[in-house]
Amino acid sequence: MAKKKIAILVGGPSHEHDVSLKTGKNVFKHLPREKYDAVEVLISKEGKWPISIEELKDSYDAAFIAMHGAYGEDGTIQAILEELGMPYTGSSASVSALGMNKFLSVKMFKAAGLDVPPSLYFSKSHWMKDKNGVLDAIMKHLEKPWILKPNASGSSVGIKIVDTKTELLTSLDFLFQEFKDVVVQKFIAGKEVTCGVLDYGDASTAFALLPTEIIPVKRKFFDYTAKYDAESHIEITPAKIPAPFTKEVRRIALVVHKLMGCRHFSRTDMIIGKDKKIYVLEVNTIPGLTETSLVPQEAEAYGIPFSKFLDMIIESTLKQEGRKKSSKRNL
Repeated sequence: MAKKKIAILVGGPSHEHDVSLKTGKNVFKHLPREKYDAVEVLISKEGKWPISIEELKDSYDAAFIAMHGAYGEDGTIQAILEELGMPYTGSSASVSALGMNKFLSVKMFKAAGLDVPPSLYFSKSHWMKDKNGVLDAIMKHLEKPWILKPNASGSSVGIKIVDTKTELLTSLDFLFQEFKDVVVQKFIAGKEVTCGVLDYGDASTAFALLPTEIIPVKRKFFDYTAKYDAESHIEITPAKIPAPFTKEVRRIALVVHKLMGCRHFSRTDMIIGKDKKIYVLEVNTIPGLTETSLVPQEAEAYGIPFSKFLDMIIESTLKQEGRKKSSKRNL
């Protein structure tokens, strides 16, 4: 059988450009060579493509999106590929956009009955018009310490923890220089855990992997620096937490995956609070797939080697495209 041609899309105009390159390199390295011919397609930090988008569809059977953050994970590249009619890995454009919006996601989790940190949303225009009003609202409605997050960014880029009004003012001023909206939450102290989910292109086939416990060593929490500095944290897969918590973490990850409408794979980050509640922080629709990333570790612990993991995702993508074409023929 002829090998399928796969375009691994990497880079893009994002704070996570370099992380994307590592994900793409690892995906390229582990794709089963007997089944796939793969080529990395590097999109520049300015958003320029090395080939035309039309050439992408004409030359490849599917696109493997190995991009993170803005453009690659927020629905932009997904919408481009959908318009082109190009099969691609991961969640749809609308689901990707929702997953990148931390505040809307948290509201959705809460509406579904999941525990979430108390959260407030502020736009840059709101901040510029009424800084004192924003500060007063935070101090009135949220207990400190506070955790500040760009509303649409991944890999914990820009996250800060503060516990004084002065730090709050300084940190928000800094964040709004670069980001258009910010989420402020009550910081939940406890055990940081995360859990991946895989499926075969349909929610009914989804299953949760074994969760990972993350223990920061040099920093207060699992921030951007900690994620890519192996000495700054400890990762334990499977997580060394009581069995009832493991079961509940996996259940919540599956609920989030299905609730959001994620496809192929996702990873949900959580905190087991000191009050024993499990708080959902966010969902990652394209979690990192580098050599040190969490979902590949969880898949290995579950008994799925990384090459098999990638094969499952691409097979699901190609089968899904086949079902679409068959459906159109039957109309």
